[in-house]
Formats: sequence, structure tokens, C-alpha cells
Amino acid sequence: MHRKPHLPEKICPVCQRPFSWRRKWARSWEAVRYCSERCRHARHSSQQPEGERV
Repeated sequence: MHRKPHLPEKICPVCQRPFSWRRKWARSWEAVRYCSERCRHARHSSQQPEGERV
């Protein structure tokens, strides 16, 4: 099995899990902040405290 230990990683600010570089992010790796579409859409709900939703 081919392993790729040399790929850069980032930490997702929503789920706090590490994610690795992907080929589809090759041109925009510096701008990538979230590990998935789910975390990207959930970013607003994670920034607000539970009792303060409007």
C-alpha cells in the first residue's frame, strides 16, 4: 500500500481534526480552511454559544 507521509496537514477549526492536502486543493491550499463541505456549512453554528441562537 502506498503511503504519503510528506503531505501537508491543517487542523479544521470546526471539528478540530487534522486533514491532509488533496489534489483538488493544489491551487488553493493556502485558502482552504475546512476539511469538508459539512464543516464549511457548520462554521456559523460552531461560533455562536448554544443559548444565543436567533
